[in-house]
Amino acid sequence: MVKQGRKITPADIQFIQQLLADNPSWGRTRLSKELCKLWQWYNPNGQMKDMACRSLLVKLEQAECIVLPPSQSKWSKVPHNHSIPLVPHVRQEVHCGLKTLMPIQIRTVTQPSSDNALFSCLLSRYHYLGYKRTVGENMKYLIRDCAGRLLACILFGSAAWKIAPRDTFIGWDRQRREKNLGYITNNMRFLILPWVQVPHLASHILSRISRRISKDWTVRYGHSIYLLETFVDRSRFRGVCYRAANWRLVGQTKGRTRNDCNNTIRVPLKDIYLYPLVKNFRKELCHDA
Repeated sequence: MVKQGRKITPADIQFIQQLLADNPSWGRTRLSKELCKLWQWYNPNGQMKDMACRSLLVKLEQAECIVLPPSQSKWSKVPHNHSIPLVPHVRQEVHCGLKTLMPIQIRTVTQPSSDNALFSCLLSRYHYLGYKRTVGENMKYLIRDCAGRLLACILFGSAAWKIAPRDTFIGWDRQRREKNLGYITNNMRFLILPWVQVPHLASHILSRISRRISKDWTVRYGHSIYLLETFVDRSRFRGVCYRAANWRLVGQTKGRTRNDCNNTIRVPLKDIYLYPLVKNFRKELCHDA
């Protein structure tokens, strides 16, 4: 099986079970950190992939492969449907031309910070998919106008593990995809706030971020990004802003989820859009070094 982008074999599961049996005093955090060390699971700038490993362990427990020690995190005591706390913010109507808002301010969001709390609040309340939290490498942006009024927020996170139209477009085989998937990021959420109605704002934001995201990623995670991807729900949206920002429509999903092992889960079809960040993106994403 594949969890968190990592292939897990029966031997890996047996190894984790043995670690748990030999170290009954370990909590989940200690277990994940020790696994990262033993598996040499680090991102390119040397940071331990602790959160990704913890998420992997939880998924293995949900699959009844292992039994983890009780969680000591305060978040484990919060009901699953508990909403993200409200952060006060101004809902000021913005109906004007794009030039009136210039220069638009695009700021990266760090955690923890007041901007991070505001970002989570906005997505959880106003995006149709909601928001809880993001595990693994990600980049969050808050967008304001020249007067500091909130306009939008946008989230990039882990790329889809496997999707045929994208992989064909790149020229990937399984081995190269598994090795280089971290050089792609997925635009998981894009929200123009509901009180903002500004023609061409969304495509302008996408164009601005596409010019800076690889540098931002390198500063935070120590490696570049070569391709952006996103999925647009065809029953809700037409993808106009992505096309206006020169993203390429390369195909559609099959209406399944990443957890649909038995081909029984049906979800809305989505258009797949890609945006190469460099001319030689195929060479970068297909290298074997």
